[in-house]
Amino acid sequence: MKKLFSTKYSDRSVSFALLLLRLSLGGLMIPHGYQKLMSFASKSSGFSDPFHIGGPASMSLTIFAEFFCAIFIVLGLMTRLACVPLITAMSVALFYAHHGEVFGDGEHAALYLLGYAALFFTGPGKISMDRLIGK
Repeated sequence: MKKLFSTKYSDRSVSFALLLLRLSLGGLMIPHGYQKLMSFASKSSGFSDPFHIGGPASMSLTIFAEFFCAIFIVLGLMTRLACVPLITAMSVALFYAHHGEVFGDGEHAALYLLGYAALFFTGPGKISMDRLIGK
């Protein structure tokens, strides 16, 4: 009970929390990207195009972010670099697709955006492929 109200923290608990954040954010995003990947041929022509590069190109970038970058985040591989496309994709989802409705339809996009921003600033933690490669 005493430990529950303590303000002290250890490096292990921070590393575990970052692992949990990476696994949850990446693991929950992968199915979104996979669903888009499997329906690319049927939905790419009508996909929203906020950057005016064409629907198929916009959907390809979204699939890259939501599927492949999410896998990198789960593994803790190039985590900060993998967060950049996801931050961009979630910003587009929140501010373009959901018109900035943080407390409405864009709530999920806002939560993902904040989580990826936190990972971008903190890094992957000690329990990651980045740490193993860095040694």
